Amino acid sequence: MKPSELRLLTQVRADLARLIRYDDQSVVADRWGRQRYESGAFAGLPAARAAAVRTAWHEAGHAVAALAVGARFSSASIHYGAAGTAAAGAAAGRRGSAGRVRGVTGAGAESFVVDAAGQLAERLMDWTMLDSDAALRQWLPTWRRDGGDARRFRQALAARPAREGWDEVTAWRHSEAVLTPRRLQVREVARALLVTPRHLPYAVVAAVARA
Repeated sequence: MKPSELRLLTQVRADLARLIRYDDQSVVADRWGRQRYESGAFAGLPAARAAAVRTAWHEAGHAVAALAVGARFSSASIHYGAAGTAAAGAAAGRRGSAGRVRGVTGAGAESFVVDAAGQLAERLMDWTMLDSDAALRQWLPTWRRDGGDARRFRQALAARPAREGWDEVTAWRHSEAVLTPRRLQVREVARALLVTPRHLPYAVVAAVARA
C-alpha cells in the first residue's frame, strides 16, 4: 500500500469509528449530498442524501463482489456527475445517482457476479430480496436501466458455454450466494464511500472490506 493510501485508510477508519453509532444517511459527506441536491434531481437535501446512500451500497456491492471473485479495480466512488441533471436523474431509475467502480479486471467467468452485485447490494440494504424463483423470473426481464450492469450481466452470461446450462436465474442465485454472506463487508465499504469526499483506491477498499 502506498503511503498516501495508508494515510487515507487511517482517516477512513477513524471516521468510521467516530460515526459508528450514526445511521448511513447521517454519515454522508456534505460533498455527496450537495452534488445531488444542486443538480435539481431531488426534492430536497434529505432525498439527495438518501440517494447517496443507495448509490454507496450499489457501488460497494460491485467492489466487494470483485474482491470475492479475485478481480481488481482501480478505484470506487459515489461522485455524482454522469447523471447531473433532473432529467438524467429521473432516467437513472431507482438509484437516481451516479457512482463507479473503475477499471475492473480479472473477474473472468465470474464477471457476471460483479455486474449483478450492485443491484443485489441495494436489495441487501433493505432486505428486499426476491426469495422465490417465480418472483425472480418475473423481475429479471424488467432489469434494464442500471448504468449498464444489466447489459454486461447478460453479455457475460451469454459468453459462457451453452453446455453449462446457466440461465439468468441460475446466475443471479449464484451471485446472491457470493454476496449475501458478505453483507457486513458491503455495508462497511458503503459507509467508507459515504464518509470520504473523494474516490477510494483499490487497496483502501480491500483493507476496509477485510476489517
